Amino acid sequence: MASACASSGLTSISAADANSGLAERYLIDAGDQLRVTVFDEETLTGEFDVGAGGVLSLPLIDPLLVKDKGPQQVAAMVEQSLADGGYVLDPRVSIEIIEHRTFFILGEVETPGEYAHNGELTLEQAIAKAGGFTPRADKNKIVLKRQTWSEGRIVKLDKAALRIAPGDTITIRESFF
Repeated sequence: MASACASSGLTSISAADANSGLAERYLIDAGDQLRVTVFDEETLTGEFDVGAGGVLSLPLIDPLLVKDKGPQQVAAMVEQSLADGGYVLDPRVSIEIIEHRTFFILGEVETPGEYAHNGELTLEQAIAKAGGFTPRADKNKIVLKRQTWSEGRIVKLDKAALRIAPGDTITIRESFF
């Protein structure tokens, strides 16, 4: 359960609690880039960015709200829209995520910054992307800010692997001895 952390005013949670709110699979949102393949229709096939609010705009059909949908759900939506518009008699569509949204890592890592998410990412992998901890890093807890949270939370690191979501901001603080 969450508890207040007096020194920082932030709520403190476990890695398992932080993971509990995440979807089991990657869900599409603004910032993702998709490859949409409409089989036997080269003019409708291409790479498209998911825009603000999670909207996907494709040729011939009205913009589709794809936020919080998986690739197969989006493919079905595109197929239905193409069929309903009479543009393709029996559309077959595949969706591939070719560029995921980013996450951010700050503080006591060798190379803080913005990094591409790969769809499945743990804290250890995120730290590795940022070149590893600095010698001053606190390796027992981090500050994590999820896009769906109003403020950051202190996550106590334990045996559970902390999953990192696209859009997360991770702050590795300095250790105090």
